[in-house]
Amino acid sequence: MAAKALSFVVGDYVVYPKHGVGRVIELQSQEIAGAKLELYVLRFEKERMTLRVPTNKAEAVGMRKLSSSVTLQEALQTLKGKPKIKRTMWSRRAQEYEAKINSGDLVSIAEVVRDLFRADDQPEQSYSERQIFEAATSRLARELAAMEQTDEPAAQDKILDILRAAAATHNK
Repeated sequence: MAAKALSFVVGDYVVYPKHGVGRVIELQSQEIAGAKLELYVLRFEKERMTLRVPTNKAEAVGMRKLSSSVTLQEALQTLKGKPKIKRTMWSRRAQEYEAKINSGDLVSIAEVVRDLFRADDQPEQSYSERQIFEAATSRLARELAAMEQTDEPAAQDKILDILRAAAATHNK
């Protein structure tokens, strides 16, 4: 009766759409309301948070392994693209950006980072734009860092270098 559970082992890095990159720190069995449940215990260091996800619900909530190198390259390529500036109200755009970040899709997150990036010679971001930009950049950097086995600041520097180079070519 159990749905085909994704198989993660202790030590695996995983992506939980609403929280980003975490690590499976243990597999637990608990009895809750008379039902025996198998749980993945995830640790998100940045948020200092532990999350328990039933193994049979992992796929339904969108939990996944780190992206493939092909997806990572596609996301990095997206950063090099020309930013798409929408002329809709900020509140609507902010909702769209938040939805993309919480989708857990690396390419969608890269689109948010690209669209909200401001080079040094461009106008200042509003507070809420900067908040969303930083959240998206952090989410992208954590997955990049886990994939390239580096730390988040180094991954963030790599992302910003790509964005600055792209901005220089688009603003010629």
